[in-house]
Amino acid sequence: MDRSSYRIESSDIMVGPLLPAAGSHHVLVHDRGLATVVAAKSVTIPYGREIRVVLVATGEVVFRKTAAFTGINVE
Repeated sequence: MDRSSYRIESSDIMVGPLLPAAGSHHVLVHDRGLATVVAAKSVTIPYGREIRVVLVATGEVVFRKTAAFTGINVE
């Protein structure tokens, strides 16, 4: 079993229902799947900035996301 560490990171503040502490810029976890799910369910403040999952040992970005859109214009 892979016991590598993964860092969920953003240059902006991250918030989300699965983050252990709201308002952080990075979180360390020891499971790639968990890190990916937590990152996918999180957003940044301001909204729409990038969130990455990085393999700590190598610095490789294994997952990244940004918002698909920043809002809907309804007229």
